[in-house]
Amino acid sequence: MTHSNLSIKAFVKLGNFLSTFCELITANTISDHLNDKWIERFKTEAERAKHYNGWFSEENCVHAFKEWSNVLTQSNLENWLNAYDLNSNEEKTVALIMAGNIPLVGFHDLLCVLVTGNKALVKLSSNDQKLIPLLIDYLIEIEPFFKDRVTFTKEKLENYDAVIATGSNNTARYFEFYFGKKPNIIRKNRNSVAVLTGNETTEELTALGEDIFRYFGLGCRSVSKIYIPKDYNIDTFFKAMFPYNDIINHNKYANNYDYNKAVYLMSEFKILDNGFLILKEEKSFGSPIASLFYEYYDDIPALKEYLQTEEDKIQCIVSSGVIEGEISFGQTQKPSLNDYADGIDTVDFLLRTSLN
Repeated sequence: MTHSNLSIKAFVKLGNFLSTFCELITANTISDHLNDKWIERFKTEAERAKHYNGWFSEENCVHAFKEWSNVLTQSNLENWLNAYDLNSNEEKTVALIMAGNIPLVGFHDLLCVLVTGNKALVKLSSNDQKLIPLLIDYLIEIEPFFKDRVTFTKEKLENYDAVIATGSNNTARYFEFYFGKKPNIIRKNRNSVAVLTGNETTEELTALGEDIFRYFGLGCRSVSKIYIPKDYNIDTFFKAMFPYNDIINHNKYANNYDYNKAVYLMSEFKILDNGFLILKEEKSFGSPIASLFYEYYDDIPALKEYLQTEEDKIQCIVSSGVIEGEISFGQTQKPSLNDYADGIDTVDFLLRTSLN
């Protein structure tokens, strides 16, 4: 069996396991299956995650597992990889410096490295130390081939051939200084926006709440700003957000809501507020937790032109029939395998990078 087929087979098994695990959680029957060591381990880590990172609620960890179960299927993996000549790869060690803002955010890079036939030298974020090693442990048990393909380290990175590093705009400068001489992908801050026309259905707007509130808005695919027409009725938006009001019961979210609201009020900024989300008129993209920026627009063509000039700061644009490449409401946290961060094809980068 070729390396590619071996990898696909193993990742499909991982996807099947994650699907079964999530079904047991949803059906509330998981306690009947705790004699299975992997079911028990995944349940334990999903429950414990919030103790290592207060933003990693059990619900969000299970949601991340579920989304990965949806994409790790035989057809999805084959369709994705058929676009590449995997035989052209020259085996190399790729250093991965991962983010930890949302559960499993670095797993796509690790998947890309492994399915292309390379080895991964992984430096995990201090905010996500447990979940990715858990998935790798499962992969190694079902396919021991992976045992020497992934190395986790907390030491200085050495003996690698290429780098994929994800961080903030500040850490990107550090990454470029230290890793600039190696083939690299260095990712910076990005945010996602939504363009509303006023013609959205209540169902579409409520789905947009998933893009705003999932993972507490901490992902680069989380919508942090909306563009609205001059005559937009903001009450329509607030009413559609109401199903997400329970988010204010999360302690860390509530603390951020209270803090940011106090800062805005003391600074005498004009804000709109529904008790769990603050709206502030603002030109920039990256809103603080529990806040959503908004900006009025005059006409769609001018807005489209502006967003195009700012594309290096934007990960996703959510809208309906407005902009080419738009993402449907409620779908930003459901990326497919070829939805590459920053629009950079990770597989192509890995295959083109040689040891010379």
